[in-house]
Amino acid sequence: MKKYFVLGLFLFISSFLYYSCKKIMPVAPKTDEVLDGPVEDLNAAQKIQFLKGDAEFNDKVFTSENGLGPLFVATSCGSCHAGDGKGHPFTTLTRFGQKDSTGNKFMDKGGPQLQNRALPGYTPEKIPGGASSAKFTPPANTGLGFLELVSDSDLLSMADPEDLDGDGISGVPNWKVLASYLTPGPNSISRNGKYIHRFGKKAAAFSLLHQTVNAYNQDMGITSFFEPKDVLSGLVIDPEVSTHTVNNVVFYLQTLKAPLQRDPQNSEVQNGKNIFISIGCENCHRESLKTGNSTVAALSNKVFHPYTDLLLHDMGNDLDDSYTEGNAKTGEWRTPPLWGLGLSPISQGGQFFLLHDGRAKSIKEAILFHGGEGKKSKEKFQSLSQSEINDLLRFLNSL
Repeated sequence: MKKYFVLGLFLFISSFLYYSCKKIMPVAPKTDEVLDGPVEDLNAAQKIQFLKGDAEFNDKVFTSENGLGPLFVATSCGSCHAGDGKGHPFTTLTRFGQKDSTGNKFMDKGGPQLQNRALPGYTPEKIPGGASSAKFTPPANTGLGFLELVSDSDLLSMADPEDLDGDGISGVPNWKVLASYLTPGPNSISRNGKYIHRFGKKAAAFSLLHQTVNAYNQDMGITSFFEPKDVLSGLVIDPEVSTHTVNNVVFYLQTLKAPLQRDPQNSEVQNGKNIFISIGCENCHRESLKTGNSTVAALSNKVFHPYTDLLLHDMGNDLDDSYTEGNAKTGEWRTPPLWGLGLSPISQGGQFFLLHDGRAKSIKEAILFHGGEGKKSKEKFQSLSQSEINDLLRFLNSL
């Protein structure tokens, strides 16, 4: 009897502990409620490389001992992209330069990015006299590999520089000379020695390698084989991060999953999507794009839904910061992808900070800032009934 009593007591305690722990343990979020995680169907070697890049991006913190600075903005990649999401006003960057497309005249004074922090014994940068500047809130990272693989011909098919269809929307690529270490891809098109760039607020970065190398150098003061110049002295120094590490981070960014829409079958969400299209938002925020061939099978020849055309659009005087990069005009901004929009507050401290500089504190406020090529859609939005506005916002929050 004693043996059975002990066994019963053991089973009771085990069950009690199991169900007690189950109640107090946090529940894992659903896959459509988080931005991080790899695309499906990576092979074993690719999954390992993804994890290595993940560790470098989210766990590696730089100090003076391993290359930080001496001038910098952040000490890690993940500090500006928490959970691979959008940045916060505290992580917003400042770019400075000129008002026209003749080239940045302040590269010898620290341009294009303000390094507002410094190691002890050094002085942080200040915006030089005569320079224009703009604030750039760090974007979400997810789905970037799909965007990288959209062919230049597809981008050009969406561009309408002369507004030949008369809809008030132009859309133009940012053509720039390639950095010396970059190689055009099989889907690239050249015009007068320049290539279409597609990443960043003004589409000033050609590829995810370009974006990553710039971030190491300009954000953290870390040199690499690709960009060996120290941000303070301008002198070429030994690489502070290996090419292997850079490639792993690039692969990580290329193979982060695309955000998943939540509750897409909801009737209000579906009605909101129809309204989104009917008032012209989809003319710039294109629902569907497709990738070309890729050595990563999981990314190759895929149709995906980012709600962007990756082109520059004139957004009017309210969003003109008198700063440009490449051939973008001061009021032109690349159409930001809307996928993952509804999850933005998770990485932004519980609220929205939208548009290029985070000035809009809600989706509605961001819409109302639209001018220039977005003015007609804004005016149509303002004429909607409250019920229609609610459905549209529910749709946008579902992305």
